[in-house]
Amino acid sequence: MATTHILKRQGVAPTETELLVDRALQDLEAHSPELKKDLRPIQITSAKEVEVSTGRKAIVIFVPVPLLKATHKVQQRVTRELEKKFSDRQVLFVAQRRIMKKPARINRAKQPRPMSRTLAAVHDKILDDLVYPTEIIGKRTRVKVDGSKTLKVFLDSKDATNLEYKLDTFSAVYKRLTGKDVIFEFPAEQAF
Repeated sequence: MATTHILKRQGVAPTETELLVDRALQDLEAHSPELKKDLRPIQITSAKEVEVSTGRKAIVIFVPVPLLKATHKVQQRVTRELEKKFSDRQVLFVAQRRIMKKPARINRAKQPRPMSRTLAAVHDKILDDLVYPTEIIGKRTRVKVDGSKTLKVFLDSKDATNLEYKLDTFSAVYKRLTGKDVIFEFPAEQAF
């Protein structure tokens, strides 16, 4: 069976998880005619399995940045179908972004580094990609006495019922991808 949705460099073999996701996407494309047209252009660059907590795992699917908008069109339906197929795992889509190192005297580049390639910008975009169907409405950085930082992210409360069970998955995946601690929560309703 040909790997139609995997986009890799020449000579790099896909992993077992990537082949599993590719097979599931091909099944979706073959068996659901309403998704067929939207699934055809979607490619994945890699897929990783992340341990969320004891016994629970998540599959993080990386897509190229130019195809992210097309992926967002069908992301909710595809995520729902893939979570049905992988019943014990949750599925998240993230764009494959590149971080360029800070220019120094030795490795000064001919062009300035784009702001979208900085570490902070890439980490912010990963955060947006992880929680995609909902929006981030606020962020707070909490610095503890020992110097450790924790980022508190407030999500739009209209999606609380759909995403409540995924909050610990978002935290674990973000910690694995960036190394930063983050807490996701929905803000309490303010009474005036």
